[in-house]
Amino acid sequence: MDVILTLSQEFNVNTNIINNIIKLIDDGNTIPFIARYRKEQTGSMDDQMLRDLADRMQYLRNMEAERERIRTVIEEAGKLTEELSLKLDNAKTMSELEDIYLPFRPKRKTRASVARDRGLEPLAEILLKQDTEMPDPLEIAKEYLNDEVPTPEEALQGAMDIIAEEVSFDADLRKRIRNLVFMNGMLKTKANVENIKETVYSMYEEYSEPIKRIANHRLLAINRAEKEEVIKVTIDFDNDIALNIINKVFVKDSSPATSYIKDAAEDGFTRLIFPQIEREIRNDLTDKANESSIKVFNKNLYQLLMQPPLKNKRVLGFDPGYRMGCKLAAVDEKGDVLTTAVIYPVPPFNKTAEAEKIVLKIAKEFNIEIFAIGNGTASHETEEFVASVISDNKLDVSYIVVSESGASVYSASKLAALEFPDFDVNVRSAVSIARRLQDPLAELVKIDPKAIGVGQYQHDMPQARLGEALDGVVEQCVNMVGVELNTASSSLLSRVAGINKTVAQNIIDFRTEVGGFTNRKQLLKVKKLGNKAFEQCAGFLRIRDSENILDNTGVHPESYEPASKLIQLSGDIENIKNFVGENYAAVAEKLNIGVPTLKDIIDEICKPGRDPRDELPKPLLKKEILGIESLKEGMVLDGTVRNVIDFGAFVDIGVHEDGLVHISNMVDRFIKHPSEVVKVGDIIKVKVISVDIAKKRIGLTMKEING
Repeated sequence: MDVILTLSQEFNVNTNIINNIIKLIDDGNTIPFIARYRKEQTGSMDDQMLRDLADRMQYLRNMEAERERIRTVIEEAGKLTEELSLKLDNAKTMSELEDIYLPFRPKRKTRASVARDRGLEPLAEILLKQDTEMPDPLEIAKEYLNDEVPTPEEALQGAMDIIAEEVSFDADLRKRIRNLVFMNGMLKTKANVENIKETVYSMYEEYSEPIKRIANHRLLAINRAEKEEVIKVTIDFDNDIALNIINKVFVKDSSPATSYIKDAAEDGFTRLIFPQIEREIRNDLTDKANESSIKVFNKNLYQLLMQPPLKNKRVLGFDPGYRMGCKLAAVDEKGDVLTTAVIYPVPPFNKTAEAEKIVLKIAKEFNIEIFAIGNGTASHETEEFVASVISDNKLDVSYIVVSESGASVYSASKLAALEFPDFDVNVRSAVSIARRLQDPLAELVKIDPKAIGVGQYQHDMPQARLGEALDGVVEQCVNMVGVELNTASSSLLSRVAGINKTVAQNIIDFRTEVGGFTNRKQLLKVKKLGNKAFEQCAGFLRIRDSENILDNTGVHPESYEPASKLIQLSGDIENIKNFVGENYAAVAEKLNIGVPTLKDIIDEICKPGRDPRDELPKPLLKKEILGIESLKEGMVLDGTVRNVIDFGAFVDIGVHEDGLVHISNMVDRFIKHPSEVVKVGDIIKVKVISVDIAKKRIGLTMKEING
């Protein structure tokens, strides 16, 4: 298989570009660096497509290695024929390679291997010939009796076991049947417990759906229910279809051996072929569903991390709780902690008056502008308390409920202990809640992305693959936004292309030692940060007060010369766009750079220190609260999208419980996935269409509201 040609066809990209990308990856360049600073070589391919291509390239390379390993094993066994070699060359998937390798795989003990050890293989070969003139197979079987095979019937059974295994080894047959089962089979579920109607899996009490059409989120729900032993799952398939195909390949009519071959072929299918195909299809479906869910998680995480920061705001973070109280942490515009406290405004203590005094004192003393309330335990009661404090005291303060997913993970981490060694674990959570409102990206990079909770069935995913994918999203976001070199935390720096945790700490140690970076070139003086690492990271690091304006932009140091020449030719930074006009090609040629690089340089120079998140809608702030009891069908409300999943989106409308906009209630046209319409962080208008107070379920629609 030609990996470059295959990738070119699959991604519909020129082979020269594929070759460039592979060389860039093999040379140790990071995906963010390639996506941002090698656009001429990649055809301006974006970060996600590059990651998909890199993943696919690795799969194809692994497949090539496996193909050659199998070829070597078969060749060393002296059984490599031209036909087998051609089949290996034409195999397009790992499954096809495994089918070819199956007969040559080191054998475990099977019914067929036992029969071979008893000397019954020659009898099997005679039966398979199905000679029309052959004697009664029972008579032939008598010639193969011994101490281990005392009767002709046992001899025939052993021979049939061998034939059944031979049938199951036919790679072409397995491939054909696998496709038939996938196209025509039904996935069926049946309750395995008496009280299934009382569980979230009630719809799978007795359920059936064509394999080829089953939705990814339903497949994952079925898998989870099966794992919890709530249901049993099977694949239903018309066996006669497969048996007819097998018989056409293996059975010759009008031979005394025909009935034996038919029985052996049926046994090969029901005992050997179908169970394995069933496992393979279930595994393939699960892999596909996992990848789909990981992509959903990726999109949601990207949108969450890229939510606009509320800059230059003083925030009081609330980490709600019952018995342990509600922890408070006030932070200034830079996120530095001003003060902390604990209040008990909700049951079982209900010290409302005392709590109000403490909140008012902090708000006034430190000029707090926003209250950020975590959405965990006791959140609703705390929100009611906060809303009443604002209303009763006519405070010029807004509040917002913030997702605290992962805050407890962070607060108990070594990193949090290093940041706040004197703070209680719960107070650290309050700090995290306040800071993630000020700058979601800077705070959330401190948390394992799997703990942020914006996906579906994330705990059922292959954790290594999920972690790798989510780390890629974090890396993409950090490098897209850029990092202020003189203020960034170690967590943020370690997500910059080319920088690991050790180098990140070395950067912090160096800036402490010299009192801050004044230019990007100083990075080369950092311990363990060599030329390659500098090449990868420099363009993503910003120095706001640098002696060179380009150090506060996304212009890479390798492009400083053409960027400076462009400024000189334009006469003034403000005049660059007028100077270039639409003459990108001519100007790029004069500067000896590509057009994509020129456009990026212009964008960066004209907006030094640009944060792409600033152009997005700000979070929805509130001053009053609704309860679920206040909701009525037909009410139109503003809401914030909290999570997007395969079948809809959960929207925070300010009543503690998020409402669900089902995919069917999003727009008046067919869409494959909710992400075509909404994304995490979107502020949308929704209409209430159902309220179930007992089950705390809210149904919403976007139709005829958001245009």
